[in-house]
Amino acid sequence: MSRTALTVPKWAVITTFALSVIGLGLSIYLTIGHYEGSHFLACSDTGLVNCAKVTTSAQSHFLGVPVALLGLANFTVLCVLNSPWAWRARAYWLHVVRFVLVLGSMCFVLWLVSAELLIIDNICLYCTGVHVVTFALFAIMMRVGPTQLGWARSVSS
Repeated sequence: MSRTALTVPKWAVITTFALSVIGLGLSIYLTIGHYEGSHFLACSDTGLVNCAKVTTSAQSHFLGVPVALLGLANFTVLCVLNSPWAWRARAYWLHVVRFVLVLGSMCFVLWLVSAELLIIDNICLYCTGVHVVTFALFAIMMRVGPTQLGWARSVSS
């Protein structure tokens, strides 16, 4: 028995793709900043907002991999999965992967925000941009994903 995903409202397709492209841009910038040095980032290095402290902290690596690079990989995949073509795909598994990736991304962002606020005691504006984009993707996915995948009753768009 094969499952098919239902269609989603056009606003969700356009918005998730745009958010993924924005997230990709921010992730590219943060990845370049990681490898070029914190002086590359156009951000304050004093006070609560301190990109240099955040992007060079021990928490800027996860299992030895730079978090910026993980974000770049994540948003590269999300740009593909949230493209209008992928939203129209018949492969049910593709839509499940999109849902799970956004859910996992949000969990990772919660850890990163906790690290910034509780461990590092500073925030990075560009990282916060990535966090906001990820939360917006999460909110949209929680709105349309379960219905699209047949896990919830359909709601009017």
